[in-house]
Amino acid sequence: MLSSKREREPDPAPRPVAPGLIELRGIDKTFGTVKALAGLQAAVAPGEFVTVVGPSGCGKSTLFNIVAGLEEPDPGGVLRFEGRSCHARDLLGRVSFMPQRDLLLPWRTVVDNAILALEIEGVPRRAARAEALGLLPEFGLAGFADQYPHQLSGGMRQRVALMRTFLFRRDLLLLDEPFGALDALTRTMMQRWLLDLWQRHRRTVLFITHDVDEAIFLGDRVLVMTARPGSVKLEQRIDLPRPRRPELVTEPDFIRLKRTLLAAIEEESLKSFQFAAEET
Repeated sequence: MLSSKREREPDPAPRPVAPGLIELRGIDKTFGTVKALAGLQAAVAPGEFVTVVGPSGCGKSTLFNIVAGLEEPDPGGVLRFEGRSCHARDLLGRVSFMPQRDLLLPWRTVVDNAILALEIEGVPRRAARAEALGLLPEFGLAGFADQYPHQLSGGMRQRVALMRTFLFRRDLLLLDEPFGALDALTRTMMQRWLLDLWQRHRRTVLFITHDVDEAIFLGDRVLVMTARPGSVKLEQRIDLPRPRRPELVTEPDFIRLKRTLLAAIEEESLKSFQFAAEET
């Protein structure tokens, strides 16, 4: 795979990034000859819900892997967590990360899947199970403690995976398209449930999605990423009232925001097609 002949240079004067729980300044990431990120600037404040959208292949998952401590960015950028400069590897184990698949262990019950991270951290099994059992009703899993993953619906499996992520007790939750494989009705119900959970506990959330409606409905801010190499093209604040109601998606302010975001994404998607054509 070759890098694009029209590789974009980072903006010469990047906009300032407000301090946050996590801050990324001038972040690049290269895989062989392919530049995945270029000059990425972003920050997420404590208690904020930030959603990330962009064309396919724009580096959203690479961004998440860096924040999760799974990938180290190229030298030269600045990564800060809780106000201190750090390497990406320093973040490993300091944030809760839920990938696209639920990754439940088929031989463990609901409650035993949920406590996996607590067990790894050394919490006694009895104490971990007691904590998880107390949270089952809040996660819509009351009565399902002893069920196995194959006995659950897709939405319930995602609830177990989110409960496991939540029990990891980290201030920053990284959620990578957690509802992407669900049907439309289940997805809508899960979005409302996640917002209720977030509003009760106010964990900081960074959330990847391909669904613009979902990005607007959930987020305090939406970050639109450019075509590869990825950077932040648009940072859109979502000034819509909370709690968010399902009918919000039909209201003029929501539709206006959706048009703005779709225009930005479509512009970058067109660039992606142009770059791909030049590489062939």
